[in-house]
Amino acid sequence: MNLEEVAGACLGYLAENPDELLAFMQHAGLDPQSLRSAIGTKRLQTGLIDYFAANEPILLALCANAGINPESFMHLWHKLNPNG
Repeated sequence: MNLEEVAGACLGYLAENPDELLAFMQHAGLDPQSLRSAIGTKRLQTGLIDYFAANEPILLALCANAGINPESFMHLWHKLNPNG
């Protein structure tokens, strides 16, 4: 899976879990309008990957629901963050 696909799955997961969506928006400093404006940007996509990588319970829930291998997800995260 590529960045766009995984980030789309992350956003879909958040859309289905309003409490987690609110937590992400607060973490990222986004309001509803700025979130809508950021959809599709590499910055938001990378932020979603970072957020899920740092939160194991939602990472594992996302992977289970979207059929994503957790190791593949973390490989993508490491590729985006080569220095850890």
